[in-house]
Amino acid sequence: MIKVQLKLPANYTQLDLERQLAGSLRISPEEVTEYKIIKKSLDCRDKSKIHYVLTLGVGLRGESKYLARNKKATVYVPPINSLDGIIPETKPLDKPPVIIGAGPAGLFAGLALAKAGLKPMIFERGKCVEERKKSVEKFISDGILDTQSNIQFGEGGAGTFSDGKLNTGIGSQKINVVLGELVKYGAPEQIAYDAKPHIGTDKLTQVVENVRRDIIALGGEVYFDSQLVDVKTKDGRITSITVQNPDKGLWSVDCDHCILAIGHSARDTFEMLSSKVLMQAKPFSIGVRIEHLQKNTDRAQYGDTLNLPPATYSLATHLDNGRSCYTFCMCPGGYVMPATSEKNAVVTNGMSYFARDGVNSNSALLVGVTPQDFGSADPLAGVEFQRRYERAAFALSNSYKAPCQRYEDLLAGKITNRLGEVQPTYPLGAEFADLRECLPDYVIESIGKAVGVFDKKLRGFAHPDALLTGVESRSSSPVRIVRDENGNSSIAGLMPCGEGAGYAGGITSAAVDGINVALKLIENASKR
Repeated sequence: MIKVQLKLPANYTQLDLERQLAGSLRISPEEVTEYKIIKKSLDCRDKSKIHYVLTLGVGLRGESKYLARNKKATVYVPPINSLDGIIPETKPLDKPPVIIGAGPAGLFAGLALAKAGLKPMIFERGKCVEERKKSVEKFISDGILDTQSNIQFGEGGAGTFSDGKLNTGIGSQKINVVLGELVKYGAPEQIAYDAKPHIGTDKLTQVVENVRRDIIALGGEVYFDSQLVDVKTKDGRITSITVQNPDKGLWSVDCDHCILAIGHSARDTFEMLSSKVLMQAKPFSIGVRIEHLQKNTDRAQYGDTLNLPPATYSLATHLDNGRSCYTFCMCPGGYVMPATSEKNAVVTNGMSYFARDGVNSNSALLVGVTPQDFGSADPLAGVEFQRRYERAAFALSNSYKAPCQRYEDLLAGKITNRLGEVQPTYPLGAEFADLRECLPDYVIESIGKAVGVFDKKLRGFAHPDALLTGVESRSSSPVRIVRDENGNSSIAGLMPCGEGAGYAGGITSAAVDGINVALKLIENASKR
């Protein structure tokens, strides 16, 4: 196949694409035998000329002759997009490898090991995704929080109830593998080529279920409601784990290899591990969710161009107070969700369905914090920092209602007494409050300044009625579990990975890290 790049108008048709493709190659349309989209992005820098940029892989009749007379043509070599293409031949292990956590890192590590014939045992503290949805719905409808099965904990991990974003800042070739596997398990095909791919929570839940079923079909075992409570070692190497399971009680499982994919909110597990492995406090971010009308976000990005996907944005700035502020996990047509995993705490997150057809857009608006802000040198000081402000948000109404404030009122330092054009989407109810009561002063100052800066990049971002809802505190792990070049923690055979271990940030990067650690496990096992 030949690689070809095209620029097409925002409202292009398939016929437009095929005509321009043939024209760019200076051939007749009949000479094109096939084509596939490799990458698709929307360029809206000039709102009077919004267009798509498409990279295509094109098959031609008489392709070799075409290449011979067109020396500058680029041959397209499809990347590996399946785990089957990267899993090495593997000898059976004496004991099945164990995986703690069934988020993206744990599931993809499990899928890789299962495809290698190693029959992993996966333990997840929360429920399967089908039951987990019921737990989340019960919290939203009745305000009854299940601390083991919620938006943070359960099969699929924290990203399951989000926008399902798959873009990432890492440059790994395994991104194509992750995207290819997700499509295989039911994700929309366009995630393989969209520049800003997303699945949506409604489709992601089914994908997660399909992955789990395949792991089991390949000989793996998956146990829910099974929380890691202890790790046993001998001579610096893991010998067994203990999980708490409702049917088996305290269940000891012998193992030589354990992948630790616990997620960024497993605070009790961090505490249990803190005396056993080397851990470090790490920087993360804290702030609020900011909501605008989606139609205004569309207008700011697209001008008067119609019939385009709901607009997204990604904004960042470094402020004169030395702080960074940025938007994160932007959810077009989305909803602000209750994402606490602890009682008497308020945590927010964003979620979109695949259609992204809600009235509001929302995004995390976050300010970077470092271990110097935590007030302690303890590796878990960041956890306590998060908890302090989450509990302060709860205390403002003594409920799981989320404190909210119009942007104009935040600047004026007064509690909001009326809503404007933006209505809150947080399903447990929003409570008018002064966000200074549940966030550090420097975070409020930074947010106030950054919104004004972002308004110059995205007109209307600083709308007086923009609604700020707090607190957003779980964007990434406050802890890093140190690992060596072989993937081991300070306990040999105990291999931390993913967001919870501090080595990923998002669904795709966590999945890639899970694959990488699974491959390290296979390599390490072969050496033994």
